Amino acid sequence: MLEVRGLNSAYGQVTVLHGVSLTAQSGEIHCVMGRNGAGKTTLLKTIMGIVPALSGDVLLDGQSLNTLPVHEIPKLGIGYIPQGRRLFPELTVGENIEIGLMTRKVSPDTRNWILDLFPPLENRLGQQAGTLSGGEQQMLATARALALRPKVLLLDEPTEGLQPSMIEQIRQVVIKMRDQGFAIILVEQQVDAVVSIADKVTIIENGKSVETISGEALKTSPEKIRKYLGV
Repeated sequence: MLEVRGLNSAYGQVTVLHGVSLTAQSGEIHCVMGRNGAGKTTLLKTIMGIVPALSGDVLLDGQSLNTLPVHEIPKLGIGYIPQGRRLFPELTVGENIEIGLMTRKVSPDTRNWILDLFPPLENRLGQQAGTLSGGEQQMLATARALALRPKVLLLDEPTEGLQPSMIEQIRQVVIKMRDQGFAIILVEQQVDAVVSIADKVTIIENGKSVETISGEALKTSPEKIRKYLGV
């Protein structure tokens, strides 16, 4: 289980997160929603140690991550798929996956497990990552994170800029990960994509976690969507 307790973080002198709290249980999709600039991406970066926490705590199975070097956090089992994918474009698909496999000791069948999840990648292992389509790049970014065999998966806007068929493929992989026991924190702007798969939803407004509700409750509360998201 991943726990975020009263998390505060800043860029320089500008505080962005103000006491954000949430939990992600194994076998659960916990979506984070809010308007642009609300602090959603900063939350994920602070969990990963990329943005230092000013106060509060991030715990994985009870272990605090706050004082760990950034490169140690993935080794504990947190996979991060940043907005914009951040692949190594000059390396091949296979090499990008190998970088993920090198990060943490995983079972020998992990590579085959990943390629079973994303069959199109198997035919492109020798292709440079930068030449893939947007949807294929998102697949590869997700595959690289899954190469850790993580306990927790953080996804930042995974469907951004993708065509509907590719959005559905990514959605199905997220559901499959949940069903296999992963704890998933999903930052997503597409309301329809969220309400169809979310177990819980935390709304962030002006850097504060203002409400956490079930995905089912969000479906039946369009007034909350209008209030917090302006949709």
